[in-house]
Amino acid sequence: MPEASMGDDVTVIEDAPAKINLALHVTGQRSDGYHRLDMLVTFTKHGDRLGFALADKDEFVISGRFAETLDDSRDDNLVLKARDFMREAIAREGGSAPAVRIHLQKNLPIASGIGGGSADAAATLRGLMRLWNVSLLNATIEAIAIRLGADVPMCLASRPLIARGIGEQIVPVDDMPAFAMVLANPLKGVSTPEVFRRLTNKANPPLDMTPRFNWVEAIRSTRNDLEPVARGLLPEIAEISTMLKKQGASFVRMSGSGATCYGIFPTLAAAEDAAAALHSERPDWYFEATETTAGGHDAGFG
Repeated sequence: MPEASMGDDVTVIEDAPAKINLALHVTGQRSDGYHRLDMLVTFTKHGDRLGFALADKDEFVISGRFAETLDDSRDDNLVLKARDFMREAIAREGGSAPAVRIHLQKNLPIASGIGGGSADAAATLRGLMRLWNVSLLNATIEAIAIRLGADVPMCLASRPLIARGIGEQIVPVDDMPAFAMVLANPLKGVSTPEVFRRLTNKANPPLDMTPRFNWVEAIRSTRNDLEPVARGLLPEIAEISTMLKKQGASFVRMSGSGATCYGIFPTLAAAEDAAAALHSERPDWYFEATETTAGGHDAGFG
């Protein structure tokens, strides 16, 4: 990820990697309405970036390609919620959490199925722990994360993993290799609640990742149960998937509830060439060549 320019006053920088659902199986629905999921997840070297510095009063600024899609004054922004929840937890333990200036460089499209807001919240938790030089129990951090959203515990880990339940039951996957891939999004949103509402079958077979002699073939044997529904809501998902295949992707799938699709390529150079060609074809859409994180990486929590 290229270095962000955030000003000379920034003292802590945290990356917020894109979260890629390599597989997403809907296995049931709880009595409270939440869906039970089995997910195979990895994270990319491309994503948002956050900078933190002590300040006289709390500030929040946003820059980057997708800055205009966010409102920096809204209290329901996950970055601000993460700051406030962290501050409450520190105060309960008698610690100090002074005013902070947070700068979010928004490089990921919003509401795109790659965990941008959740990744930003997780990076905020990590960054403020460092800035405020505080130490909280893992259980406390994990409780804050799940309070922020079902995807935040995964983004807090930011490593290849399998997540079950609503996303809170996490098992690291240490033998997953890094993948070169292109992320592609038509910059049109898909309503996650509407996708789940339209699911006709909410009790599908669970994820089975053993044995894994060939990772691409193993991923190919899995599913994203949300993709057929999302394609019906947004035809551009099928179009962008076809474009990735024509550029030589060995495997293409939608991530999360969409509309971002990923295509796996043999090398980063091949992915970069494909992204450049796709951008030339549709300059109004989002294409990004990147690599994923190999198993064994740990962001420092979990």
